[in-house]
Amino acid sequence: MIYSTAVLGVLISTLWLQGCSGASLKVDPSTLPTFLTPSQAFKVTERETVLLPCRIANPGHYILAWKKGTAVLSAGNVKVSPDPRISLVNGYSLEIKGVEPADAGDYVCQIGTLEPREITHTVEVLVPPLIHYVSSDGRAEVKKGSAVSLECKASGNPTPKITWSRKNNVLPNGDQTLVTPILTLDNVDRHQAGIYLCTASNGVGEAVTQQIILHVLYPPEISVESPVVHSGEGLEAQLVCIVHGESQPEILWYRDTMQLDTTEQRSMESHGSRHKLVIRKVQRSDFGNYTCTADNPLGKSRKTVQLTGKPNAAKFSSASRGRWRDSYNISWAVHSLSPIEEYKLLFRRLPESAAAAGHEDGHPQPLHHQSQRRITGKEGIGIYVQQHQQFIDRRTDWRDVILQADPSQSPKGVQSMSYIIKGLQPGQNYEAKVQARNRYGWSPISEPFTFQTTDTDMTYPERPQSPSHVYNENEIRDLGMRLFSSSTNVICSFRLSTISLIIISVSLLS
Repeated sequence: MIYSTAVLGVLISTLWLQGCSGASLKVDPSTLPTFLTPSQAFKVTERETVLLPCRIANPGHYILAWKKGTAVLSAGNVKVSPDPRISLVNGYSLEIKGVEPADAGDYVCQIGTLEPREITHTVEVLVPPLIHYVSSDGRAEVKKGSAVSLECKASGNPTPKITWSRKNNVLPNGDQTLVTPILTLDNVDRHQAGIYLCTASNGVGEAVTQQIILHVLYPPEISVESPVVHSGEGLEAQLVCIVHGESQPEILWYRDTMQLDTTEQRSMESHGSRHKLVIRKVQRSDFGNYTCTADNPLGKSRKTVQLTGKPNAAKFSSASRGRWRDSYNISWAVHSLSPIEEYKLLFRRLPESAAAAGHEDGHPQPLHHQSQRRITGKEGIGIYVQQHQQFIDRRTDWRDVILQADPSQSPKGVQSMSYIIKGLQPGQNYEAKVQARNRYGWSPISEPFTFQTTDTDMTYPERPQSPSHVYNENEIRDLGMRLFSSSTNVICSFRLSTISLIIISVSLLS
């Protein structure tokens, strides 16, 4: 009762002083109390302690009180508030321990003079961010092609900023992060599935993060490692398809319309999304089209792989700028698991330059080519020189020549070929393509290759000429039989220099 009586006495004294504020009492202003502490604003993190100072000069018999709104917290040196976190320290300063969000507001330190004097402290409680809601409790499912909105709500003071990111990936729009409370994804596909991270931060304490796992439901999607697989008889072939599906699809392999089973010659393997058909000791009858099918509750997909013994497309290996004005040594390589039998080389002057140059008489001009291939006979190794006379196709300006492959090269792996194109024009751009044929057929036509002749011959070793080999009688007879008894459609003709070479050779022998 002592505490209650004292509090009641203070309140009565305060009310009496306030009630007398209108009385005509004369007070010496110099004797009135004054504040030594100005009004201030405090930012306090939740659960910390704040001290609100209130120091006065000449307190006299006047009562000092703390108020928050209409609530009186203390009067004089007596604490009125029942909150145990609140206390008076260092005279009349107010201390609040374990600050809570509800403690935010204005605190008034007032002196009960006839005209009350007061200062006001403003307390702002800083609250670390707290995420209290994420879409679908952190696990969302959506069908392919649909839209989905991922939402994240957080509280705190200041109001938290919501930042989206994606675990081990960028966001669908290509950004690393995006600041927005709601992340909307349109026309989703399997590439947008994954773990999305919602991070709330406001500069108070540590940022907080929650994740939403997004599943995209879609029919199987198939891609093939290689649409065409090249192999050879007696070798192993591996046909691979990559299958993606939210629910594990069933994988089947077909040859044309017949479903394939595991046998001693073939097997089927699966490692994650990679599915493989292995054919051991390929036979000629194994060449053809194979289909990989995938089926799940959302749909069915298929892709076709061709197994072939034909060569791969050739790749050119010669320099893009030639050494000579009127000829060019072109070379290429082909990967084939069976011996290459022949090549078809096509080339033309590029249309821009052809249109500018034109033809002198309006008729196709003959073009002489020289190819060389090594042959072996009873007489030993020699050089077979073959002269071709080709004509320009008026419709396309493409020129073509059939070349026999070098039989001495390895029948498996990379096989190469070179050819000297003669009769070209100086300083012109040309385009070439090539195909290769083995026992199973022609390869795809190569990518176009562009080369250029020079304006003047460069200082390189002399260009290849007709061979200066001195032939014996048997070689001359054999060469003549090859040139004049050929059953091909190639028109073979000797230049005067060639005839002279043979005559000189014969005279030397005699």
